[in-house]
Amino acid sequence: MLAYLLRRIAMTVPTLLLVSIAVFTLMRLIPGDPVQLMLGEGADPAQLELARQQMGLDQPLVTQYVVWLRHALTGDLGVSTTNGLAVLPLIWERFHVSAVIVLTAVALASLIAVPAGLVAAWRKDRPTDLAIIGAATLMLSVPSFWLGLLLLMFFGQYLHWLPVVGYVPMSEDFSQGLMYVILPIVTLVLVETGVLTRMSRASTIEVLRLEYVTHARAKGVPESQVLRRHVLPNAFNPTLTMIGLILGHLLSGIAVLETVFTLPGLGRLMIDSIFARDYPVLQGCLLFTACIYVVINLIVDMCYPLFDPRVSVQ
Repeated sequence: MLAYLLRRIAMTVPTLLLVSIAVFTLMRLIPGDPVQLMLGEGADPAQLELARQQMGLDQPLVTQYVVWLRHALTGDLGVSTTNGLAVLPLIWERFHVSAVIVLTAVALASLIAVPAGLVAAWRKDRPTDLAIIGAATLMLSVPSFWLGLLLLMFFGQYLHWLPVVGYVPMSEDFSQGLMYVILPIVTLVLVETGVLTRMSRASTIEVLRLEYVTHARAKGVPESQVLRRHVLPNAFNPTLTMIGLILGHLLSGIAVLETVFTLPGLGRLMIDSIFARDYPVLQGCLLFTACIYVVINLIVDMCYPLFDPRVSVQ
């Protein structure tokens, strides 16, 4: 198992290097002169040239990349051209908002979807299965922003139970801050439960067809024990993969939901930096979100042997 983990960790190094090259290249392909945008159209040519020298933009691209990567490895992603704040602390502050919502929502969705998919597969083609898969398909089909608006209108404007706009950090006032994140969490739980339930059902059906399950039943093993000890551990890996993909996607910024619920998350920061042409923040956000994907996939790969020991010998 140790060799498996070391191989997976070693594979992340070239992946992160390629990610950094891709992010750097994409930013350089954006049309326009960032220095011109920072100083304005009426800037003096001498000022433009001086700013390019200070930012290192007069150097060859390879030199620019090496300098940028060296700074990035030390946590220096530059300074925002909009407000003069350091990029990494700004990203981390916004990421904390998104992470609280996403991690809570995905955990709750997994706790609901995995047992629901297991029961649906066990009762395949029966009313229980049809009810679960019908509800999952309905939740999967509803756009998250539309569902969020419906919840805002019902619980915010109609019942007046929850606030409609704004945000209070839970570090300042936990109870008040919790009120602002309930609806975003519920929205994500409803949407992602549909995806995970269908995946859990499909993988469980495949496992139920295997010979060792039939053999266990023929030996008289109770059905609950068959499902818990033989089916669930072997059927969970595909669902775990989907959970990792969902986490990577959502942690990189739920921009639409953050806009609907006016949350100062990472997605909103990225959208704001695009409109403001704040290239250091945008570049930092892209690198940060790409690293999230890589790290989440690494964690998922490291969890596989916990559910299927055969993975560690591959």
